[in-house]
Amino acid sequence: MKASDLLVDCLEQEGVEYVFGLPGEELGDVLFSLRDSDIEFIPVRHEQGAAFMADVHGRVTGRAGVCLSTLGPGATNLLTGVADAHLDKSPVVAITGQAGLERQHKESHQLLDVLHTYRSVTKWNTQMTDPETINESVRKAFKLAEYEKPGATHLEFPEDVAAEETSAEPLEFTRRVRRPDPDEWSVEHAAELLQRADRPLVIAGNGAVRERAAESLREFVSETDVPVVGTYMGKGALSDADEHSLFTLDSGENGEAADAIARADCVLTLGYDIAEHDPESWNPDRDKDIVHLDSEPAEVYEHYNPNVELVCDISAGLDALRERLDVACPAGWYRDQREAIAEQTTRHPESDDPVTVTSVLPFLREAMADEDVLVSDVGSHKMAIAQNFPTYEPNTVIVSNGLASMGIGVPGGLAADLASDSNVVVATGDGGFMMNAAEIETATRLGCAYTIIVFNDSEYRLITEEQEEEFGEHFGTGLTNPDFVKFAESFGIDATRTETWDEIDAALTEAVESEDMTLVEIPVEKRI
Repeated sequence: MKASDLLVDCLEQEGVEYVFGLPGEELGDVLFSLRDSDIEFIPVRHEQGAAFMADVHGRVTGRAGVCLSTLGPGATNLLTGVADAHLDKSPVVAITGQAGLERQHKESHQLLDVLHTYRSVTKWNTQMTDPETINESVRKAFKLAEYEKPGATHLEFPEDVAAEETSAEPLEFTRRVRRPDPDEWSVEHAAELLQRADRPLVIAGNGAVRERAAESLREFVSETDVPVVGTYMGKGALSDADEHSLFTLDSGENGEAADAIARADCVLTLGYDIAEHDPESWNPDRDKDIVHLDSEPAEVYEHYNPNVELVCDISAGLDALRERLDVACPAGWYRDQREAIAEQTTRHPESDDPVTVTSVLPFLREAMADEDVLVSDVGSHKMAIAQNFPTYEPNTVIVSNGLASMGIGVPGGLAADLASDSNVVVATGDGGFMMNAAEIETATRLGCAYTIIVFNDSEYRLITEEQEEEFGEHFGTGLTNPDFVKFAESFGIDATRTETWDEIDAALTEAVESEDMTLVEIPVEKRI
């Protein structure tokens, strides 16, 4: 077979269903090999959208999403989404075409050192120069992408190599490598710290959702009465309906979650990655006992210097801790904060209240089932969603918070719709929406049916807020927008603009329940 056929056979062996990407001259052999396979190649409108799709598909399914681009500008366009997957710990395998080996030693059309460019945003990347080792390269790329902590890997495929003949065969897919159980000394030490604490608290991070540790966390909390706050990417590890949930690190109209964290004397971090949320914000004085439970050792940082580290399977570590604790930890010290946060997130606005993202969220929550998936783009609305949108199941609120890249919403919604049987809603600002709005065409071509909510304030509001806080004024953040309803309708999808609370309530309910692609524009006050 041709080397490109072997590559595609290897992808099939890995269980790949979709490859998101753009065609290019150097990809001819690969594209026709894909055509003759069981894998669906999905042509997109921009390579960044392809990488975001692979990113979110990988995060929702736990299996590596795959994106494809040609060389040069295709590879550089792909880079942002690959970097997003890398910092958000989403499993992704990126494949880029490249010029033939015969012209890589000299300056040449569209030729860049893509391997060097991708080195800082991947766990591993390589150029496939020998057809006989493609099977090993693909197996390694998927193994490393999916192995804890997950991330992005990259394969570069020169066009002349893709056309060569090979007799190699795909390597058999093997079960994922499991992390070990925790060591006894670490469990004992961690249990002692939690046992003697007056105000223990759990911070549930990205890994608590990604490692499917939610069940163990819920059992742990039920037996120990320890409260839980989530990072933005850890939302749903513990249901926000649980009386032990303090939502996320910044939740509460008056910073109630932050107050509870400030009072805590011992913090158990669960799958926590400091790229999600700087520990200096919750441990400014470096005076808390910290137990680090994760699949990798803690990053070295003066505000995050754990007393003990349990590097193991997260569920196994939690179960071992739960069994070692003799009695429930002191309960009730966080109840006032919990009640204040829960009341705020369910409060409906008065009829004459201004429309803000925060005040819209109770209506959106009521329109969505517990298992429905909300994909949030990046902007001021993301902060409101992270802090105020109750989440009841793990991995049902998809937030980019490592790289925190704008533009992930529309392509991310497409990927979530392909990966999930539940309803999917995208929440985006007008800024992030316009960055990859062209992927609506991709979604309609595929027959996707998800809801896009555009919170329109005609500016890059989050930057406005930060400038005003630092400088007392803002500059360079204002925008003008098209008619979003007409824009959406030009793609052949339903669209509506809301003005009143009754219209917002009705539009969200109808859109979420619809079996068609829908856009709802909600003009909002220039504050969240």
